[in-house]
Amino acid sequence: MSTKDIILKQLADNPIIIYMKGVPTAPECGFSGKAVEILNSTKIPYTYVDVLKAPFIRDRLPTVSKWPTFPQLFVKGELIGGADIVEAMANDGSLLPLLQAAVAPVGDAPSNNVITHSEVEQLITQAFPQARIAIEGQGCDLTITVVSSLFAGLTMVKQHQGVMATLSEPLASGRLHAVTLKTFTPEQWQAQSAPVANAGLLQIQS
Repeated sequence: MSTKDIILKQLADNPIIIYMKGVPTAPECGFSGKAVEILNSTKIPYTYVDVLKAPFIRDRLPTVSKWPTFPQLFVKGELIGGADIVEAMANDGSLLPLLQAAVAPVGDAPSNNVITHSEVEQLITQAFPQARIAIEGQGCDLTITVVSSLFAGLTMVKQHQGVMATLSEPLASGRLHAVTLKTFTPEQWQAQSAPVANAGLLQIQS
């Protein structure tokens, strides 16, 4: 899969996605910090890609989006713009309804019966602070990758048991019922050669 194809798939799979420098909890430029602060204030989940950790995406995205700088916010696959545009839309009241419409549940399905990516991440980080987490999939069927130094010295079974224990409530209630789990120590993650390591680890922030 080419870098352009990876970008197009990310845009298709994620209704709200921001390509930024750093991560929402530690932006590495003022413009990225301003944009995610505004997104966080809406309380609407979004996906982010740290382009500093994904150099191929950082180099290729401007030719796809026709936007030269970062951050870049996309909603339903359409470029919204950078930090100044996000701020202007927040100030004139047009940003929130746009984001709400992007994540509105389809049909009559009750959204509160399906666990969100951000809820899963919050549950896991309570037991594994500073873990690096990637979540893929929709609804109740998720693939979760967790990278944590707390896995050092543990067998894979013990690693998986530790993560699954954090998800006991949604598993018991049926809000989550199908989980594919991948766990790594930081050293194992660096050593493995999965393509996602080069593509940028998608993460969810709310």
